[in-house]
Amino acid sequence: MNAWPPQPLIYEINAQVWLEELRQRHGDDLDLGTIPGESWDAIAELGVDAVWLMGVWQRSPAGRAVAMQNEALMAEFQRVLPDLEDVDILGSAYCVRQYIADDGLGGPQALARARRELARRNVRLVLDYVPNHVAPDHPWCVEHPEYFIEGTVEDLERDESAFLRVGDHVMACGRDPCFSPWQDVVQVNAFHKGLREAAIGAAIEIASQCDAMRCDMAMLVMNSIFTRTWGRQAGDMPDEDYWPQVIAAVKAVHPDVRFIAEAYWDLEADLQQQGFDYCYDKRLYDRLKYDSAESVRLHLLADLTYQSRLVRFVENHDEARAAAVFPRDKHEAVAIAALTLPGARLLHEGQFEGRAVRIPVFLRRRPTETVDGQIEAFYQELLESLAGEPFRRGQWELCSRSGWADNSSFANIVAWCWRHESECRLVVVNLSERRSQAAVRLPWRELAGRPWLLRDAFSDTAFDRQGDEMLDPGLFVDLEGWKYHLLEFSLI
Repeated sequence: MNAWPPQPLIYEINAQVWLEELRQRHGDDLDLGTIPGESWDAIAELGVDAVWLMGVWQRSPAGRAVAMQNEALMAEFQRVLPDLEDVDILGSAYCVRQYIADDGLGGPQALARARRELARRNVRLVLDYVPNHVAPDHPWCVEHPEYFIEGTVEDLERDESAFLRVGDHVMACGRDPCFSPWQDVVQVNAFHKGLREAAIGAAIEIASQCDAMRCDMAMLVMNSIFTRTWGRQAGDMPDEDYWPQVIAAVKAVHPDVRFIAEAYWDLEADLQQQGFDYCYDKRLYDRLKYDSAESVRLHLLADLTYQSRLVRFVENHDEARAAAVFPRDKHEAVAIAALTLPGARLLHEGQFEGRAVRIPVFLRRRPTETVDGQIEAFYQELLESLAGEPFRRGQWELCSRSGWADNSSFANIVAWCWRHESECRLVVVNLSERRSQAAVRLPWRELAGRPWLLRDAFSDTAFDRQGDEMLDPGLFVDLEGWKYHLLEFSLI
């Protein structure tokens, strides 16, 4: 396959849900290895560089049983699927029994065939790795109980929500220190030497089946975070951190595999330094959702090398659907903003159609929803633009913008530009609900002394502008609330 582009486009698909819907059209015996070629073609035609098949590993019967006793979870399942049946509940995709492709998807051979079908279309495969916890019926629980944070019978009696009895042992449930424990999984001891060796073996095996690994809640096993979460229960902190050890060992065997961190708490730079190729940019998502345009602009002042290794998104399986969070006009504006920035871009299956129901990772199917034709047309246009070389391989630069003494609305506008050889693009977005104006300065000195045609990719609109004017005082823009320009430059 071709080399990874500097700005790869990654497409997340819930493997179980997607396959269930394909089975409704092509028959119940369909698995990942027998998916019709036209379905793979449709994915490739989106222009994506990689597909993240979320939820391919063996689900846990023990974890499923725990989940079905959880009243809050069951209420959520019922809300999402009013006609819910027991067969719809598979157990969590992140309660992994073994890193072997689930029989319900066709098993390892079917997954390997799916990878080959993607590779034939120059699309890579991304799979999950869950470092922090495993299912209570994972083989390690019986074979190596010393790999886990253990508790006592007294701990279990005191707090049944935080501990599980696994065979003859009491083990801590997996947890994020900011939330209640996950009662269907058990917590590995990331400080244990044997556990790290076993984790390296598991990660190498995963890497043999894919081109990139999305590492769930990657910051939880960092030495500093793990100590803060588990204290003396974890024992002595190793001299070496978890990820440098694991990533180096995996890349020694599979040097081309990429590591993608699901990361929070402003630890993205730390995880990049520990070896991750890309880290989630949750901070950008939160700023687009809750904060001002100026907060977004300040976020984009970070070092470009750092930004180029972030994953930008407006939804994924952990977040509410963009169509449910944002009114349609804001949805378009934040998608333009997030997905035209440097770094990897993450798209979520169903996002293009305007699906609004977030599906719990425990379920095998989802409700029927009406396609939002306007959002679908918007994403089709956006994907066509993102396929161009400026957005895939170009050089990015944040543009300055200014206003006037009696008009401060320029602060609602953010702008940046891309250039690849002779191709130039300018993105301008009004990240507010009020009409705003600004003068956007372009950084390209060769604009000087020439007339230019600026064509908007999302409309039939075109503008004639002089290069000198765009350099100083800047290109004048006037945008209604949540509106945007994606401008292509050509000489007149």
